[in-house]
Amino acid sequence: MDFGILPTFRDGDVFHVVVESPRGSRLKLKFDPELKVMSVSRPLPFGVAFPFDWGFIPSTQGEDGDTLDAMLVWDVASYPGVVVPCRALGVLQVEQNRRNHDPSERIRNDRIMALPVEARREQSTAEVTDLPARIREELEQFAIAATALEGKDVRVLGWGDVSAALALIRQAAAANRR
Repeated sequence: MDFGILPTFRDGDVFHVVVESPRGSRLKLKFDPELKVMSVSRPLPFGVAFPFDWGFIPSTQGEDGDTLDAMLVWDVASYPGVVVPCRALGVLQVEQNRRNHDPSERIRNDRIMALPVEARREQSTAEVTDLPARIREELEQFAIAATALEGKDVRVLGWGDVSAALALIRQAAAANRR
């Protein structure tokens, strides 16, 4: 499957997310556009596992040059390569240094928090602020812990709302078309 040809949006504000690493995985998988398969990126540090499905929004390009990262906030695990229509809940705003570059040069590497359209138990969740504060804090800590020992020096800047998430997705989709 060539995920590179998938459109960013399905319709309206509903966008696609391609799952790379499912909930509970201790292995970070990454789509390899040359081979058109999921491949091993790296194991996560001991004791760290993905709290929700993790993936990317196709046909986007973030500030770090990769597709936008997305976390599917629901209570099930899917599989690598599954395409899930989602709506935005918000964005975890993250800054990191460029690995193998000047460590003082910082870039944004935000994570979109998404709710699958077909989620049943979470339908009353409209935005990230509907999540318990503890869950948001744990997601912040996951962003830091998952990159421990990778030389990225991740710093959480805060949270953006639904409109900030959608603006970021649209901006990244436009950047991908250039």
